[in-house]
Amino acid sequence: MNTAANASHTGSSEQALALVQSTSLTRLVAESIEEQVLTGELRPGQKLNEMTLAQRFGISRGPLREALRLLEETGLIRQEKNRGAHVRVIPLSEAADLYDVRAGLDATAGRLLAERITPEQLRTLRDMTEAMKAVPPDAVDRFHELNLGFHDCIVTMTGNPVLCDQYRRLTKLLALFRRRNLMAPMAIPHFAEEHSAIVDLLAARNGPAVAEALFAHAQGGRQRMLRDGELAAAQAHGDTTVRP
Repeated sequence: MNTAANASHTGSSEQALALVQSTSLTRLVAESIEEQVLTGELRPGQKLNEMTLAQRFGISRGPLREALRLLEETGLIRQEKNRGAHVRVIPLSEAADLYDVRAGLDATAGRLLAERITPEQLRTLRDMTEAMKAVPPDAVDRFHELNLGFHDCIVTMTGNPVLCDQYRRLTKLLALFRRRNLMAPMAIPHFAEEHSAIVDLLAARNGPAVAEALFAHAQGGRQRMLRDGELAAAQAHGDTTVRP
């Protein structure tokens, strides 16, 4: 009886270990593909070839398909019958809706953080704004990286995991619009000052004012995205008229 019980226990343990290994592998593959999407290595609309990806990661198609399913749940890819998986192309109208929600989350994060921010957190944010001010006007990619880090830092500092999860899901989807939404080089000093003003309001623990400033800041990003998206669409149809 003991031998049979031990064999059963060993079998269960091996199955549990295999499940953990499979789950870990699936998540690692999903994270790797996600990184390629967010960095632009995999472009919106690009087809994800299962055979190529399976060979690249050295895995079978089972874990790969599970990884693609996880990414579909995040909204970064879309799977269609007889067409396979593609990186999602988010329409401009949906991106505008995402920005509206992000503006609300930014405002909520600012209000919450103003109530509990520590001197150390303020120093961290001050250092980030100083780094933004030091970015050359033509280093748009670098400023964009610092900008994302600044806002993610504010959300993280609230200590609210639900807010963090929802915010990061949105920012990942909006990353598909990244190249449409990069600000003009001459605008960098202006936005660096906006960030610095937000930190001043946090230092004053003025929750309503911080929320208002962050909401307006995000809405400015929404307007730039809409303007640039409409301009790109007009140029694609041969209309070079730029509306004010």
